[in-house]
Formats: sequence, C-alpha cells, structure tokens
Amino acid sequence: MPWNKANGEPEKMRSVSWLVDNALDTVETEDVKLKGVLNRISACQVGDNTLIGLINSFSDTSFHNPVYKGEPLNMRAKDILGHVYEYFLGEFAVAEGKKGGQYFTPKSIVSTIVEMLEPYRGRIYDPAMGSGGFFVQRERFIEEHGGKIGDVSVYGQEYNPTTWRLAAMNMAIRGIEFDFGKRNADSFTDDQHPDLRADYVMANPPFNIREWWSAKLDGDPRWKYGTPPASNANFGWIQHMLYHLNDRGSMALMLANGSMSSSANNEGEIRKAFIEADLVECMVALPGQLFTNTQIPACIWLLTKNKKERSVDWGPSKRSRTGEMLFIDARKLGYMKDRVLRDFTTVDIRQVADTFHNWQAGKDYTDVAGFCYSATLTDIQKHDYVLTPGRYVGATEAEDDGIPFAQKMAELTAKLGEQFRQSAELEKQIEVYLKGLGYE
Repeated sequence: MPWNKANGEPEKMRSVSWLVDNALDTVETEDVKLKGVLNRISACQVGDNTLIGLINSFSDTSFHNPVYKGEPLNMRAKDILGHVYEYFLGEFAVAEGKKGGQYFTPKSIVSTIVEMLEPYRGRIYDPAMGSGGFFVQRERFIEEHGGKIGDVSVYGQEYNPTTWRLAAMNMAIRGIEFDFGKRNADSFTDDQHPDLRADYVMANPPFNIREWWSAKLDGDPRWKYGTPPASNANFGWIQHMLYHLNDRGSMALMLANGSMSSSANNEGEIRKAFIEADLVECMVALPGQLFTNTQIPACIWLLTKNKKERSVDWGPSKRSRTGEMLFIDARKLGYMKDRVLRDFTTVDIRQVADTFHNWQAGKDYTDVAGFCYSATLTDIQKHDYVLTPGRYVGATEAEDDGIPFAQKMAELTAKLGEQFRQSAELEKQIEVYLKGLGYE
C-alpha cells in the first residue's frame, strides 16, 4: 500500500519501522515531556507485515464517531484510546503476575480511594505512581461530578524506567498535563519534587520493602514521627507522603495488614505518634485476592492534616472530626471475577465511600456491627494503638499480618522444638523426684 506525507506527497522510506520512528521523533519534538519516553520500533525488531497490519487496524477504526454493535458510543477519541491502553495494561499485569503489579493497581481499588478522597481541585501527588492509574481515575471523577479538569495539577514519581515511560504515555494519550520529574528515580533517595506540598496524595507503594534504606536517610526531615526501620519501608512511605502534604491536605495509601498492628522495630511507636497527632482519619480492611502481584491481605490508610469543620463551594461540607477515627471492615465485599482474583462492584465502592462521607458530614451515619465503627482516641488507646478494623467493628478477627507462611512455619516449628526439649527436661526431673520418694 502507498504511504503519503501529510501534504499528500509519496513518502520514501526504508521500512515501516523507520517511518514510525520518524513519527515518534516528531511527537517528542512537539511534546518535550515525552522526550526520551517513546521507545523506537526499530529496536524491537518487529516485521513490516506485522506493523502494517496494526496500522491498518487503527486506520480502519473510527475514533471520532465510534460505533459498537451498531450503536453509537458517546465517547471522545482520547477516551477510546485511553480505554484501549488501560485494557492492555491490565491484561499484561495479569499475564506477568507479580511483575505486572509494579505498574498496575486494580481499577476498583483506585476508584475506591479516589471516591473517598474526592480530589475536586488542587495538586495531586503519587510517589509510587506505576502507570498513573490514580491520575486517570481522578480525571474521571472530576468529569462525573461536574468539576473542571484544569483545576487539578498532577505530580508523580516512579523508580522503574519502563513503568515511568508507561505512565507518561498514559497521560499523553488522555491529554493530561503532568510533571513526573526529570527522570525515573527512587522517591526516598532522589525526590523529584522536594518542594511540593500537595492537596491530595494517593499511592499503592510496594508492600514490605526490605532493602530500601540508605545512609543518606539518617536524620531526614521526613521522619518527623520516628525513624522507620531499615528492614521495612511501610512507615517510610506514610511519612514521605505526609511530608509532601500541605496543612489542609488529605492522603490515602494501601499497605499490608501488618502495618495496622506491628510493634517491631519502632513501628508501633510511629503508629502511636500518627494517632496522637490526630492524623489518621479512616482505616479500611480489604478482602484478599485483589492483586495480581501478591496474596498479602491489604488495607487502606486515610490520613489528613485537617479534621476541623470545613465548608467550601467546590466540595461537600465536613463536620469537626477532631479526636475521632472511622473503621471500615470491607473484607466481605466484592466478588470473584475469576478463579484467582477478587474485585469490587460499583455498589461496593459506593458503600465504602458513602459510609466515609456520611461519617465526615455527620449525616445519615450509624455504626454497623461487623462493618463500620466511629472510634475515639480513648477507644484506640484501649487497644494499644492497634488499628485493625475487626477489633472495633465487632467482626471476627481473622486478618493476616502479612508474614509469609514459610516464615511462620519455621518460627512455629522452632518454638515447638524448644517446648519438646523443655518437656523432656521436666520428665527427667519428675523421674528424679519420684525416685527420691521411693517410687520407680
């Protein structure tokens, strides 16, 4: 088939990949934020016939007046491309298993967090952004609630270079303005937004990172509530996000369940400091099997620097929640979308978000046994600052602490062996005593 330039003149080319690479050069020239982001097709060694088939498929598809099964779709071209991109990200994540979880967070969990935080306007930051799922859902939220896309600024950071590129392309396809720093980088040791103070911070950081600490992090100003252990980054993530939150901001992140109850290596003291500073607003226990990359049960932490009464013209009013915290046990929500993965329905998302918003507003909220409970600081102190929702809502305690099964079995086996040894020693002593009494 003939290939023409934009002015209609025939294009002289060496190969289809060469032609596509030239087009990518033009894209990067016109959008400086994509400079160095787009991989060149020629480096992938894809045959011309394959590329021609792919290009023809796109050429034969109408993105301006889309039709599905004979019915017109009320969707913009960028929305269709965005949905296609998101679909393949999800498929790749499932196919790659644990590796796929580096760049993809289940859409329903992203939606739950965005619906709870309600980021109508301001600066939004994700320090472990993956492919940028929170930013995409934020745009949908604003459109669905009649807000203005231009009222929000997007900031992100990502360590993995490939994932950093995926996020940039995800934004470009949807026409979302963004600042992802000058390069992919570690959020702890090479902060790309050191002066940023955001209105909202959202993240799904990798759980329980062991090798994250660096000597340069000693005495870091981010550790206001205590130095996190070098063996686990969970409380490092929380404090990094708090550091980048402005004085009226709110944040949410997912962590392993162990973060709610662990007292090892100063974690209990840091969690206590968060609570005593009245930063924690809500804890949500999630069901298992939500993620492609881990079977560790997870929870959502929601923190805020402003629990005072608030009334604004661009969002819902909130009562004073000073000294209060909401616990939601969502472990029984969701459905099995296949034999391996669980997912939330729209109804599940609304149930969690509406419960949180009603509690914030002080309207139509009541404690529900087994699902939600509004606690005071005194309640939490009685539970030794443990934030597991099941302890407060009245649900049966069955939450995993995130410790691998093999590690638990090794510890239990060692403990059992020690008890057997002690038992044998006691038997010998009893025999000696009985012999002394004349009983053999």
